[in-house]
Amino acid sequence: MIYAVIDTNVLVSALLTKNPEVATVKVVEALFYGRIIPLYNEEIINEYVDVLNRPKFHFSKALIEQYLEIFVERGLRVRRILSKESFPDPKDIVFYEVALSKDDAFLVTGNTKHFPNTPIVVTPAEMMDILQELG
Repeated sequence: MIYAVIDTNVLVSALLTKNPEVATVKVVEALFYGRIIPLYNEEIINEYVDVLNRPKFHFSKALIEQYLEIFVERGLRVRRILSKESFPDPKDIVFYEVALSKDDAFLVTGNTKHFPNTPIVVTPAEMMDILQELG
């Protein structure tokens, strides 16, 4: 099992795609099956709620509640570890700092350029490679 912070863009991409084989969908499936334990805090949950409820996505309330329930019930609520890194978008800092809260945790994002170039920041495809290596 792996601990990981899931960036909002990964969730949105997984929910929007019609291709069940893309890495974002596989990452979300790994959450459902307990292969990834999501790390979160209140700020991250609030970000998920805000973004997933945007009218342009047309996600049902039931679907959003199901996803949030999985994060809260199967995840681990943690505190941020303050970072001195700089970020192009200040809203992204929380995702990185929550990932720092647990040894060997990852931040899974489709926007790696928005985060420091460190081994903990991975794309969905890289996360799937990591999970495959673990068996």
